[in-house]
Amino acid sequence: MIPARVTLHVWGVPPRHVPSAVLAMARERRPLRRQHGLTFGKLLGTGTGDTFGLRDADVRHWATLTCWSSVSSAEEFEQSSLVQRFDARAEERLKVDLQPLASKGFWSKQQPFGDPPGEPGGYAGPVASLTRARIRTSQLRTFARSVPPVVADLDEAEGLQLRLGIGEAPVGLQGTFSVWRSAADVTAFAYRGAAHVEVIKETQRSGWYAEELFARFAVLGADGTYRGTPGISQD
Repeated sequence: MIPARVTLHVWGVPPRHVPSAVLAMARERRPLRRQHGLTFGKLLGTGTGDTFGLRDADVRHWATLTCWSSVSSAEEFEQSSLVQRFDARAEERLKVDLQPLASKGFWSKQQPFGDPPGEPGGYAGPVASLTRARIRTSQLRTFARSVPPVVADLDEAEGLQLRLGIGEAPVGLQGTFSVWRSAADVTAFAYRGAAHVEVIKETQRSGWYAEELFARFAVLGADGTYRGTPGISQD
């Protein structure tokens, strides 16, 4: 089933609230699963995504990724006690509303974004890209060596507006979330950037991932900031 709405929240907390934010990653799992209309949900840590190692972890930013059976359920979540608890400890928040455009692969043996029909020809708005992988233990070192050249290309890519690393664990369960000016900009980076193209080839040759997922979304709206940066550039 294609969710009616997908939402990413990222909360930034001051140092004094880091311990309670860490505990919430375990304590709030069950309350998240109980949300009305939730079809898939993850509590996530974040990081810079520069190396996908422990040193990348950002203990001051925490996230939820949620999929909803209806828009009204997504709106109800905004008023939930769970969101209120996260809001209460935060000094910064970014909320991005998304509609799946394309998705391939699995996350925790599920296809959370269904099987969207693909990007419509007339869509010309901002696009979000999400990648997520369970990296085979035997491939962790090789994978880590491949990341810095891709990140260097990514930071110079035309149309990139925001990026962050996301993960369910500091090592091995890694992902990225990025916002782009257009689908054309995402495609140009994915298939024309030399470092990224080489990673795609090496992934196919070596089988780095035990499970992987790649998805694109229409960005319906973004409120707030991440590290002081809006989710969608106003330029």
